[in-house]
Amino acid sequence: MKRQSITKVVAVTGGKGGVGKTNVSINTAAALAQAGQRVLLLDADLGLANVDVLLGLRVQKNLSHVLAGECELKDVLLEGPGGFKIVPATSGTQSMVELTPAEHASLIRAFSELDEEFDVLIIDTAAGISDMVLSFSRAAQDVMVVVCDEPTSITDAYALIKILSRDFGLFRFKIVANMVRSLKEGQELFTKLSRVTDRFLDVALELVGTVPFDEHVRQAVRKQKLVVDVFPRAPASVAFKALASKVMTWPIPSRPGGHVEFFLEQLIGDKSHVGSEQDTE
Repeated sequence: MKRQSITKVVAVTGGKGGVGKTNVSINTAAALAQAGQRVLLLDADLGLANVDVLLGLRVQKNLSHVLAGECELKDVLLEGPGGFKIVPATSGTQSMVELTPAEHASLIRAFSELDEEFDVLIIDTAAGISDMVLSFSRAAQDVMVVVCDEPTSITDAYALIKILSRDFGLFRFKIVANMVRSLKEGQELFTKLSRVTDRFLDVALELVGTVPFDEHVRQAVRKQKLVVDVFPRAPASVAFKALASKVMTWPIPSRPGGHVEFFLEQLIGDKSHVGSEQDTE
């Protein structure tokens, strides 16, 4: 019987758009791969995919083709420039945002049929606090919330944390301060957010990364490249590698299962109970 390894699942989210969430996802994935981890990145912005665009990758088939039964998941996997694998989503397709129960089942089956094993699955969620964002976040083992030093970013991050803790019982959140001018500014940003959560919510926040504002990131985006690849010594690259090192120290799941398909089963199972949970609260 084939031994299946346990996969660590990390949801990267942020509430507000424009905080650099996808850049954090792809560069952390690449840094993990450079450190020898087997990494799968799921572009979970199912209606407005952008991972492939940021990396200049040509997509022949994506997740929508898998759900339509036109191909298997292994047929859509892309090789990322950093040595990690990517599951591309689709762009401009409303039906992908609201999957039917049958499509949910197909998604589970597609991942369970993957021959390849992965150490880390990174979920790059969409912006906002849609049902799909909440579902991906609550089913992951670790939720990494990306914030930048803007009032709207802090407000939206707080709203996301509030819903996940109040409605779904999440307690621990890992915070990445992105595009800050200094380490001190990153710590002050974390303090602003934690001061509000400490006052109104029963949650524990941990600052796991401080990524400086770095012109090299913008240059890499223009080139459709990873900053950790083209500018490996840039301040942002150093920060992404430090973040990846931290991710590698996070405990693996202790519960039975922990494979990618079990993550998805929990995702869909939790979604089916959303209504009943909210009714009882």
